[in-house]
Amino acid sequence: MGSNEIVPSPSDRPSLPPPLDELVATALGEVHRDDPALPRTGGPAGNARLTAWAGIALLTLFLVECVTLLGLDQMISVHILVGAMLVPLALLKTATTGWRIVRYYAGDPAYRQAGPPPTVLRLLGPLVVLTSLAVLGSGLALVPLGAAARDTLFAFAGQRVDAITVHQACFVAWLVVVGLHTLVRLVPAARIAAGRAGPSAVAGGARRATLMAVTLAVGAVVGVAVLDASASWTHGGGFGHGFDRELDGD
Repeated sequence: MGSNEIVPSPSDRPSLPPPLDELVATALGEVHRDDPALPRTGGPAGNARLTAWAGIALLTLFLVECVTLLGLDQMISVHILVGAMLVPLALLKTATTGWRIVRYYAGDPAYRQAGPPPTVLRLLGPLVVLTSLAVLGSGLALVPLGAAARDTLFAFAGQRVDAITVHQACFVAWLVVVGLHTLVRLVPAARIAAGRAGPSAVAGGARRATLMAVTLAVGAVVGVAVLDASASWTHGGGFGHGFDRELDGD
């Protein structure tokens, strides 16, 4: 099994059930995962750094995406561009975490030594992936739909549901799940990305930097392409009043 070492709860922190205590200790940086650094690829330590970099990049762009919601009519182009840029990063982080899970449960000695994440995060992980892909996928689906995104898909509890409603519901679900995930993982990820946690020297740094650069470049290309295909949204004012006027024929 893993050799995660959790520092005992400080006296000024109330005693919690083991799963919650483990979660709080992780969020506060009191838990230290033993990530071995292997030659060439970096092994679990290299995987942890790449995952941390991807996570911080995702969080940064998601925050920008949330800011655009404050004035979506005026910032719809930024909203679409950044949303599309997020897709390759989300796929990269899903791949790195998925690789770690597969290697762990396949019995790889290095990943078994590193150990699993806290129990609550293991349960939350699939929801993070699903809600992230759902909010990005439902957003991208709006681009080809154009004005048809306002067409009723079905009625629920007396309320009409269209493609925009689905995207908004996915966003709310994502915000709740990823908000909790971020609270727990932000400090550890920042320390790992800065090289302040884990082994001081980890092989494969150039490969990880190249992969991050390529992912960001692909994201930029995808973003520009999706924005170019989104004329019905950017010219009509997007989700807000301008788009409503376009549908009304004003």
